[in-house]
Amino acid sequence: MSALFPVIAIDGPSASGKGTVASRVAQTLGFHYLDSGALYRLTALASRRSGIPVSAQAQEFEPAIAQCAAHLDVRFEGEHIYLQGEDVSLAIRDEQTSREASRVAALGSVRTALLQRQRAFRQAPGLVTDGRDMATVVFPDADLKIFLTASAEERAQRRYKQLIEKGLTAMMSDLLNDIRERDERDASREHAPLVQDSRAGLLDTTYLTADAAVAEVLRRYQLVVSRDCV
Repeated sequence: MSALFPVIAIDGPSASGKGTVASRVAQTLGFHYLDSGALYRLTALASRRSGIPVSAQAQEFEPAIAQCAAHLDVRFEGEHIYLQGEDVSLAIRDEQTSREASRVAALGSVRTALLQRQRAFRQAPGLVTDGRDMATVVFPDADLKIFLTASAEERAQRRYKQLIEKGLTAMMSDLLNDIRERDERDASREHAPLVQDSRAGLLDTTYLTADAAVAEVLRRYQLVVSRDCV
């Protein structure tokens, strides 16, 4: 185990189920949980609300977006996320913010601005975190690294179900195209691209329930604990 508080880092593409799995693993272990993607979604939303264009040309406004990232007035309370005192838990999950967050996350200065804020979540008794570069950049010394994925079609179906359950509108064809475009953008970006860390074990959840995926992560973590106790 790490000399610091233990970390389970779960990376993977959009809508792979890593957030659901990570949060439930954290709850089971009594660990803290960090949804790193929420910080990029919050940055995108805060930038848009400040009048900064968060479009395909987001790099033209990188300094201003990075300033928003560095000075986010955000508060996490259980499943609720507050931006400047407003509950934006649903607002940061809509498709517009999701697309903008992916563009914002490709900006190097934004990632730098959020790096220490993410690392500050590493507190006793431990942390479970999910994102795109948790194992490769943010917590390279994580005790357990997992690359969690699923087919693009399955991920589109999951995203569709999530949006409908929240009362939001969605079209399967648009979601599938968006997921494929986001995969390409995340994998090819210059700064902290989405890649499987050399020490990360693959976990394909295409045909797994959330319960089964959680159980598998917990099983792998117990192997790490047992190994380090020998």
